[in-house]
Amino acid sequence: MIMLVTIYILYTLFANLIHDPHSTAFLIHKTNLRASFDLPVWLNVMYVHVIAACVAMLAGAVNFSGRLLKSCRKFHRLNGYIYVVCVMIVTLSSGYMAPNSTGGRIVSIAFNMVNMYWPFATVISVIQARRKQFHKHRKWMIRSYLFCFTNLFIHLITFVCHSGFGLIYETSYTIGVYGAIVLNVAIAECIIRYIFRKAPNTWHAAVNG
Repeated sequence: MIMLVTIYILYTLFANLIHDPHSTAFLIHKTNLRASFDLPVWLNVMYVHVIAACVAMLAGAVNFSGRLLKSCRKFHRLNGYIYVVCVMIVTLSSGYMAPNSTGGRIVSIAFNMVNMYWPFATVISVIQARRKQFHKHRKWMIRSYLFCFTNLFIHLITFVCHSGFGLIYETSYTIGVYGAIVLNVAIAECIIRYIFRKAPNTWHAAVNG
């Protein structure tokens, strides 16, 4: 898992910071931008957003390692707080960019929904850990961590709708955003119900070991 996440992170950093640092390919699809839109500021916020999202994705992946938790709980705790901070940075920066979302207000609303739910799920996870309710902590971390893949799902769905079904880009992107949210929630609940439920003892052994 960590290797796949690392590969995706490197691709994301390359695509956004090196290959297309001005987000030309993405911005070309935006229409009806607000008069207050400031490209240099937007780009700087986007850079912070991308980097924080990548750090959150890596930190979360690392912390799902039961072996790491058993051998180095202090690192697990510290890395967990790094994840929390990065999630907050991602959602705050997303909140800044949301009013100028591709697809308009309906997409902006979707992003703002994510910007409320993701920190909520993350904070609940921390609270459960501090209460030593580690089984619940794990569940909420799964729900939180899936939102690290929002951008991946958005672009996959958008590509299928736009290039595969020939829908206009704005419509494809709108479907991609809402589809990604549904996938995040559905996949998280499937993992909790059908995978994590079958192997809770491994997690408890690491916690109590």
